[in-house]
Amino acid sequence: MFSKIKSDLPASIVVFFVALPLCLGIALASGAPLFSGLIAGIVGGIIVGALSGSQIGVSGPAAGLAAIVLTAIGTLGGYENFLVAVVIGGALQLLLGVLKAGIIGYYFPSSVIKGMLTGIGIIIILKQIPHFFGYDADPGGDFAFFQVDGENTFSEIFVALNSISVGATVIALVSLGILLLWSQVLTNKGKIFQLIQGPLVAVVAGIIYFAFTQDSGAFAIEKEHLVQVPVPDSFDSFIGQFSFPNFAVITNSEVWIVGFTIALVASLETLLCVEATDKLDPEKRVTPTNRELLAQGTGNIISGMIGGLPITQVIVRSSANIQSGGKTKASAIIHGFFLLISIIIIPTVLNMIPLSVLAAILLIVGYKLAKPSTFKAMYKAGWKQFVPFIVTIVGIVFTDLLIGIGLGLSVGIVIVLLKSYQNSHFLHIEDKSNGKHKINMTLAEEVTFFNKGAILKELDSLPRDTYLELDVRKTRYLDADIVEILDDFAFKAKERNIDIKIISEKGTIENPPSFIEFFKLRPKSA
Repeated sequence: MFSKIKSDLPASIVVFFVALPLCLGIALASGAPLFSGLIAGIVGGIIVGALSGSQIGVSGPAAGLAAIVLTAIGTLGGYENFLVAVVIGGALQLLLGVLKAGIIGYYFPSSVIKGMLTGIGIIIILKQIPHFFGYDADPGGDFAFFQVDGENTFSEIFVALNSISVGATVIALVSLGILLLWSQVLTNKGKIFQLIQGPLVAVVAGIIYFAFTQDSGAFAIEKEHLVQVPVPDSFDSFIGQFSFPNFAVITNSEVWIVGFTIALVASLETLLCVEATDKLDPEKRVTPTNRELLAQGTGNIISGMIGGLPITQVIVRSSANIQSGGKTKASAIIHGFFLLISIIIIPTVLNMIPLSVLAAILLIVGYKLAKPSTFKAMYKAGWKQFVPFIVTIVGIVFTDLLIGIGLGLSVGIVIVLLKSYQNSHFLHIEDKSNGKHKINMTLAEEVTFFNKGAILKELDSLPRDTYLELDVRKTRYLDADIVEILDDFAFKAKERNIDIKIISEKGTIENPPSFIEFFKLRPKSA
């Protein structure tokens, strides 16, 4: 797990700085104690990180649950009562994992997942612009269109532009310059610049700026524009920040309803994030989804027992981990320890970090998720991919994550129903071994993303040293999701010594360098 520590340690530092304001902001947006967000971040990093099968996913409190938590705390009569629902939700997630409900994650089309990633990137950019200019009226973890401060995503930007804090903006611009210089120039100049990440340098610069400008009038940064971690004055006061569930309300039906809601929403968000992070993973690894549900369930039980918010795998921290070079689950675990150690040892130092500096870091994360090249690639993929992609983005930006995903998925299903029909014989496998591993796989006329899970399972179950014949002569429609699966499989097949032979109407080809390019050239196929 720690074999890639040279990559994972710098990545964990970046994830720590991304996670810190989000843990606090989500707790604030949820109407929960600030410390509860940090507890969830620590448990998500250390406990869930250790149990999860995902190598690059990072778990913690999720912005998508903030509205549910805010409402539930009020209806259940207090935070301690709400914690019982968190524990119940975790237990139900364990049950879902045992029942192998993780397969649901395979049935979301690629266009919707890419739309989710891009939409979240746009949301990050839009939500961080006010913080970049030193306007922090809305919590950093509030990703909903209609905000807890009474504004919406776009009106907040206009208000912020009329209330610019000079000091916060100056250090934000300096930090952005450091981040760009680091990523575009210095990273290629020496290993020291790869080990010491740009975000760490930006944060240190922010702390130094705050320390030296406290009495500089307009260039000073006021306390409300800094990170605000709870600072205990003794060990007893630190322990006093933990809350514990009031199990006396466990017979209350409303507690169970909230528990079911948390389990369903948290599981769905986790499975969506798993699918998205697997697509971002440079090594194209496949996360075992049922194991992920078991890990998340365990994390939520522990988080609820000690006063933490509900946990999911989250795309913002996961994408920051990937972008920073994280290779294994060690980066997620180490970031959890960083959160734990820092709030115990250096909370006063953390409270010297300007929020505008962290906004600059998140702007880079958001841009990498929502690059213009992604829009161009999806447009070139055809309207059947582009329309669900755009609908998902618009839905996420103007509502929230789950509604946006639901809209994109609905449009994707309608398109599939219009352009294809369900064929129960979409996959035929014939063993022609005769003492050798020689497998013939024949795809049917119509292969859509509904067949994604079964095909992925068959490909992953192929033994090492196999000769695979993939017959696509009868295939007239091959969904882009299936092509991506085949392309990812070809990448992993080299490590397992699996040779691939495609038999098509145009002839045969051995071990094509790119399935995506090959199927673009095939007539009558997507």
